[in-house]
Amino acid sequence: MTGVLVALPGPADEPPRSPDPAPDVPPASGLEARLGAFAAALREDAPYDPPGERQRREFVDALGALRDGSSEAVDALEELGLDVDLGTDAETGRPYAAVAGKANAEPGWGFYVVDLSRPARVAVQVPHPANDLRTDEIGLGLFRRVPGAVLAVAGTHRRASLGKGDASHHKGSAFHALAEDHARRGLPQVQLHGFNDASLPSADVVLSPGATDVDDTLERVADGLDDDLRVCRAWQRDCGQLEGRRSAQGQVAAEHGSSFVHVEVSRSVREDRSAWRGIVQVIADSLGDR
Repeated sequence: MTGVLVALPGPADEPPRSPDPAPDVPPASGLEARLGAFAAALREDAPYDPPGERQRREFVDALGALRDGSSEAVDALEELGLDVDLGTDAETGRPYAAVAGKANAEPGWGFYVVDLSRPARVAVQVPHPANDLRTDEIGLGLFRRVPGAVLAVAGTHRRASLGKGDASHHKGSAFHALAEDHARRGLPQVQLHGFNDASLPSADVVLSPGATDVDDTLERVADGLDDDLRVCRAWQRDCGQLEGRRSAQGQVAAEHGSSFVHVEVSRSVREDRSAWRGIVQVIADSLGDR
C-alpha cells in the first residue's frame, strides 16, 4: 500500500498565539489541554541528546504493540521514561493510548496518541509544535477525523541544541524513527507545519510532494481546498521556501515508496478555527477509507 505524508513547515518562529476570537469555543480539556501544555512548554535552551538506536527501536516496537493491549508494551515505554495513559476520547468515543515524554527532558521523546479502535491506517505528524503555532491542535483535529490514526508530536523546540532539535531535518529523534517505521509499512502519513503570512502573501496553503512524486491524494487535497483557500501547488509553480524538499521524513518516505504530501498553512488560517477545520476535513476525505 502506498503511504501518504502530509507536511506543513514554517521557516521562522512566530510570536505567541493569540486567544481564540470566538466566545462560544469551549476551553481546551482532555487531550487538547495536555497536548497544548506540552507544546507550550518546549524551550529552545532545553538540553537535547537524542535517544540511541536501541532506545529508538524499543520505543517504536512498544508503541506498535500498544494496539494489541500488551501490558509489556506499557512497561517498556515507562522504563524508557514515557508516561502512558489509556483512555476514551470524549469527542469521538474511541479508545486511545497517549504516550508522552517530559517536556525539555534530554531524550526529547515527544507526545504520541494512538487510536486503539482499529488497525493503524494513517500517521499525523507535527514536527514543530513549539514554533508552528496551533499545528498541535490541527494535528489532533485530523487524528480525530480519521479512525485508526496515530498522532506524533515532536518533543523538541526546533532550535534546541543548535538546531538538532528540528525534527523535520534530523534523523536521530524518536519522532523520525516512528516516521521511518510507518513509511516502511506503507502507512499513510500526514505531517503539519505552518508559515508566517509574510513569507508567501499570495497563498493560504502550500502543497508539495516533497522528495516524492505527486499522487492522486495530493491532487485531491489541492482540489478540495481550492474552493475556499488560495493554494500554491509546488509541482506547478515556485512556492518559495515552503516546499519541504529536504524534509527527513519525506526522504525516508521516498526511499520506501510511500507518498509525501507537504502542506504549509498560513498563520491567519491557523488562527481561524473554522478555516483549519475545513482543511482537516478535506485531508481526511482525500485519504479515504484505507
